[in-house]
Amino acid sequence: MAGALALLVPPSVIPPPPPHPLPTRADDLVVVVRPGPIVYFPGPEGGFVGFDVDLVRLFAQERKMSVRFLPADSAADLFAAVERGEAHFAVGGLLRPAPPRPPLGVAVAQVLLGAPADLGPAVLWTTGYYAVEPVLIYNSDGFKPANWDDLDGETVAYVESVGLEPEIARLRAAHPEVTFRPMAIPSPSELVAQVSDGTLSYAIVGSLAAAVARNIYLEFDVAFPIGGKRDIAWAVSPHDPKLAQDIDRFLARAKRDGTIARLVERYIPEGRQFLRIDAVGLQEKMRTLLPQYRPLFRDTQAKTGLDWRLLAAISYQESKWDSSAQSETGVRGFMQLTEDTAKLLGVTNLLDPAQNVLAAARYLRDLKDKLPQRIAEPDRTWLAHAAYNIGLGHLRTRASSRRSKGSIPTIGATSRRRCRFSRCPNITNRRSWATRAAGCPSPSSTVSAGTTTSCSPTRPRRSRGCACSRMHRQARRRAKPRSRRSNAAFAAR
Repeated sequence: MAGALALLVPPSVIPPPPPHPLPTRADDLVVVVRPGPIVYFPGPEGGFVGFDVDLVRLFAQERKMSVRFLPADSAADLFAAVERGEAHFAVGGLLRPAPPRPPLGVAVAQVLLGAPADLGPAVLWTTGYYAVEPVLIYNSDGFKPANWDDLDGETVAYVESVGLEPEIARLRAAHPEVTFRPMAIPSPSELVAQVSDGTLSYAIVGSLAAAVARNIYLEFDVAFPIGGKRDIAWAVSPHDPKLAQDIDRFLARAKRDGTIARLVERYIPEGRQFLRIDAVGLQEKMRTLLPQYRPLFRDTQAKTGLDWRLLAAISYQESKWDSSAQSETGVRGFMQLTEDTAKLLGVTNLLDPAQNVLAAARYLRDLKDKLPQRIAEPDRTWLAHAAYNIGLGHLRTRASSRRSKGSIPTIGATSRRRCRFSRCPNITNRRSWATRAAGCPSPSSTVSAGTTTSCSPTRPRRSRGCACSRMHRQARRRAKPRSRRSNAAFAAR
């Protein structure tokens, strides 16, 4: 959600980059960043947040250093600042260069003639920590190409200096009839916006940028991928190879301990969070209803300290900003409060948006205050929102029940049931009674098809190598019919 909301912020809101001062203090980490959704955007508290920003701050905290972010106007300016030593490294959804694969004749000519290969910016690249795929997007009111042969005579735009140059060079050589147009813009979201409004017909962006923008800019879609997956990485100053090694070790630890996985869950949306038709309805109400109620949400923020955008999002999810909404269970109003909760909070008219929103915000704030102090943000807000829907008692009961069964409660939009033992990747389409009784995960909640499974749920007797084989055997014994004698012995016990 954070990444999607970031796209609503116009590029003019992001302050212009200050001049790049040389990093002189030993305890000051200078990082040049390319602004954009997911990686670097204005947060609710006035500062900047994002996937890369949070990761850099954790790295600086580990080294006991402060960090300064310097926004860059374009990727070219970003790499130039790092090459000149004006920053320690650069971040911002940067694609690590793929291994060069020149044709055999070109490679031989370069060796014989001494011609240097185009290796891109003179920086040191860290290991990658998230994979994306370059894709071709098109205006959905226009023609959807199936491949490059359908684009004869067309112009395809892309953001220059972001690491797509090797792919673009190969495409130019293979399809000379297609015009490839580089654009010096800070963020790929601007490119998506121009395709959506019809200014451009086709463009190449990363799959991550397309996924984030699909429910914000509604008039574009993905045609086909243009190449293999590429890793997002950081570009380090060539004058500091030890820093690049330290970052590699930090990223490796962040992968192992789940830090990167948590940031992915926080900032990167899951595939298709909701249908495009729902996004159309949301944007329509944002244009027609939200301006009317924005002062109410801001006033409630001033009284309770809760972000007005969070309150607006909850109220839209609960009632679509309909003050007279009422469900079959009797909850009513903007925030769908129950009669008991309303009486407890002193609400006299549930259909009054001001009373309804203020009471719900106070209730949500009280739920956050009752959560254990060890729970930090943003998990604290997500759990309070869950308690808002199912009740704090039910939330605690569910959490304690999951802990007693040995499973790990997950925090996020979706809670996935996990097998007690992680070494049971059941991917088959059929599930036997023994598998269901043993609690092994269903095919929809496990690893993707094609992975070799360590157990065969349709033949549980032969699953000796499975980590859940003991559970299979126990379930089989429980389900096996007993004789009269064994039943009598069992009853006597």
